[in-house]
Amino acid sequence: MKKVRDVMVKDVVTFKPKDPIHYVAWSLREKRISGAPVVDGNKVVGVVSERDIMRLIEEYDLKINLVFPSPLDVLELPLKIKHELDEMASLIRETAATAVEEIMTKKAVTIAPDATVAEAAKIMGERKINRLPVVNRKGVLVGIITRGDVIGTLV
Repeated sequence: MKKVRDVMVKDVVTFKPKDPIHYVAWSLREKRISGAPVVDGNKVVGVVSERDIMRLIEEYDLKINLVFPSPLDVLELPLKIKHELDEMASLIRETAATAVEEIMTKKAVTIAPDATVAEAAKIMGERKINRLPVVNRKGVLVGIITRGDVIGTLV
């Protein structure tokens, strides 16, 4: 049976807890990955994924509440629209500057390099997660294994 160390990616894209969401989102898109570990030093303190960013966008969307005016409010409409647009711009800036530590999954599920690929598959399936940071006995990040890596062992 193959070990995690045999199929894991060793050159791992990582983020720091204070990295802003706009940088994280840009990096995930640029690297064509859906998530990555968040590290403090070499220790994994969380994992951030597209799903986490989507949740933030959903929350942001709920905060935007465009008001549809009554016929009597038509004269005030330009002021109301300007106010709503200013509020929307402020929320966008605030959201983009949010630190990744605010939205990441804090209790990262990790795996050891000497675990089997079957163990990794079981954990991913049971926990409904797409990636596992691989850490050594000291808790230092040494790689990452994804569902794609697991499936690749069948080829």
